[in-house]
Amino acid sequence: MTESVRELAPEELRALLETLKARFAKHPGRHEGITWDEVSARLEAADPGKLWSLREMERTGGEPDVTGRDPETGELLFVDCSAESPKGRRSVCYDPEALASRKEHKPADSAEGMAEAMGIELLTEEQYRSLQELGEFDRKTSSWIRTPEKIRKLGGALFCDRRYDTVFVYHNGAESYYAARGFRGLLRV
Repeated sequence: MTESVRELAPEELRALLETLKARFAKHPGRHEGITWDEVSARLEAADPGKLWSLREMERTGGEPDVTGRDPETGELLFVDCSAESPKGRRSVCYDPEALASRKEHKPADSAEGMAEAMGIELLTEEQYRSLQELGEFDRKTSSWIRTPEKIRKLGGALFCDRRYDTVFVYHNGAESYYAARGFRGLLRV
């Protein structure tokens, strides 16, 4: 695979599809009313870049799975369903602007920067809460979520987690980063 093409080799694609199929079968409650045949057909017809993005979600520990369908476009929604915030996406600040503002002890990347490079979107608060209806996620970690521009302009950013059987939304300086905070993504196929 070359970086500019973002296309998987046949064996990489085969391995990814096997992983996704097994996860889909193991968690039927995440995608009621959607069949694997439909998912498989959608993936076969997908742009190679979407498949590359799915593999990146998997490679960084996101464990992507179908969690629904976009009611307007009909696209299938793949969301990171790892129990905790994906390991390969932790210790990042919120966005490239926050990363640039750090004078010392900079993290390696930012959540928005990584998401863009991977071809995925950060979850909104609504999407994060919908995910939490499908299981219990981020019981020990937290995940940055898409932050409203008004908050971001003031230097803040939002993140969520699940504690005491409740989903909480918090704020922090966008330049902050922690070993237990990463981000979850969404890919439309």
